Amino acid sequence: MTDYAILGDLGAIVLAAAGMALLARRVRVPPIIAYIAAGLLLGPATGWLDVSGSVGLISEAGIALLLFLVGLELSLDRVRDVGRVALGAGSLQIVLTTAAGFAFVSLLGFRASEAWILALAVTFSSTVVVVRILQAGGIVQRTDGRIAVGILLVQDVAVAIALTVVAAAGSAGVGDGAAAGGGTVLPDLVRAGIGLVALLAFSFVSVRWLLPPVLRWLGASLEIAFVSAMAWCFLYIAAAHRLGLSVEIGAFIGGVTLAQCAIHGDLVRRVHPLVSLFIAVFFVALGIHVDAASVAAGWRTALLVAALVVAGKPLIVAGLVLAFGYGARTAFRAGIALGQMSEFAFILGGLAVATGLLQPATFSIIVAAGIGTIAISAALMPATDRVWVRLERSRLIARLRQDPAEPDPATHALRGHIIVVGMNALGRRLVHQFVARGETVLAIDADPVKLDGLPGHHLAASTDYASVLDSARLADAKLLVSALQIEAANNLLAYRARCLGVPASIHAFDAAVITELKSIGADYLMVSKHDGIRQIADELRRAGVID
Repeated sequence: MTDYAILGDLGAIVLAAAGMALLARRVRVPPIIAYIAAGLLLGPATGWLDVSGSVGLISEAGIALLLFLVGLELSLDRVRDVGRVALGAGSLQIVLTTAAGFAFVSLLGFRASEAWILALAVTFSSTVVVVRILQAGGIVQRTDGRIAVGILLVQDVAVAIALTVVAAAGSAGVGDGAAAGGGTVLPDLVRAGIGLVALLAFSFVSVRWLLPPVLRWLGASLEIAFVSAMAWCFLYIAAAHRLGLSVEIGAFIGGVTLAQCAIHGDLVRRVHPLVSLFIAVFFVALGIHVDAASVAAGWRTALLVAALVVAGKPLIVAGLVLAFGYGARTAFRAGIALGQMSEFAFILGGLAVATGLLQPATFSIIVAAGIGTIAISAALMPATDRVWVRLERSRLIARLRQDPAEPDPATHALRGHIIVVGMNALGRRLVHQFVARGETVLAIDADPVKLDGLPGHHLAASTDYASVLDSARLADAKLLVSALQIEAANNLLAYRARCLGVPASIHAFDAAVITELKSIGADYLMVSKHDGIRQIADELRRAGVID
């Protein structure tokens, strides 16, 4: 006879999530908080469901599939032009936050192994929460959103290493104090590291040579493409398990691999409902995992850990983004976006408990602090701009603010010039092409490093500020070109150019943005899949915009 327990538990989770989400909508509370509250209601409050059996299985399957779907939405093209700050600030943030976390929790009296696990738990931010909220606000393509996503990618690589280290320590019996097994830690770690490299190498080969022809062949049937994508997910899960890696890491890498393929946009749209379901399941199960007795005993410690994450980590991230040449507002937004603990913290903590590196009571502190930081972040991120407006008036922020326009002294005399915004590969090639044709060019980018070595005039600034375009003499320009892959920024540039009667050529990096750009009044659209640099220049020349 069929055992319907798992269906009953899953039904209870979904019903509770739906009910709390409807209630939360009435009082304008973010859905993520509602899902966590539903878990608390089903678990600690009523004892209806516990963390054993089917709920644990649902949670584990949900995490793996959820991370696959999150990876599917993380196309590297989104963060290519902020790769330098993502890699640099992301790496430094991991080092600084881990060191600060270890020092902080050591002062609270934890032994070394637990202090390291806690430090790693507070270091990583939640890909699920950040991407979900950025998408809901339509700001995932904004500069701070792309920086945050880029740093998350760096963190995800680091957490793969951390999970590998903890798993190797567990297989060697380090957590149990088995000295005899201690000598196997390094071989196990090396073996898992080789497995990770092998999985990443297979992903690279797949993106370059294997997946494109297969997906083109499947493209005629999106239903089959969707099923094949899910099969790809389970292939990576099985491969990760055989290679001694976390199945969640395997699922995530599988998703990121598919995200680099042309068909990923259609796949994302098809799996989006599934994303919503597993987000609900994951956070409800997270609430069920809370051990009320342990939390009650360690609530002060959980509060201190949460404070470190909510206040300390955003300061570290914002300071690093500022150091890489971005403005205070962008740095503030990126810092706030990463001010929570990651879903990987719970996976890492659970693995550490299983290996004996962490006490169950300490794991409850991680869960309580993680839930608190996720709830605060989910409430704070949509209000970031309102908070910034208030802070902007304070003396502290006023000292940090930089003049948004740092023009070349010669730009005040520019007339009949071409403004090129966004010094990614496309923007840099356009600058060189226009200068080679004898045009006067002003290159603009928020990252001053990207302007190094370019001919013509430079302006290190963000075009979010109207004063930047005033300094660029937009009203006197013959053409505005945007190579950015940021929908909101491109729409604003097209609108401002239209208001001043200046022709605008905008990078239509995705088919979804073409209609809106046309409605705003962009004169020319650069469609990446069909237009080359030379064809763009020829078209503009035929139209009489350039010589």
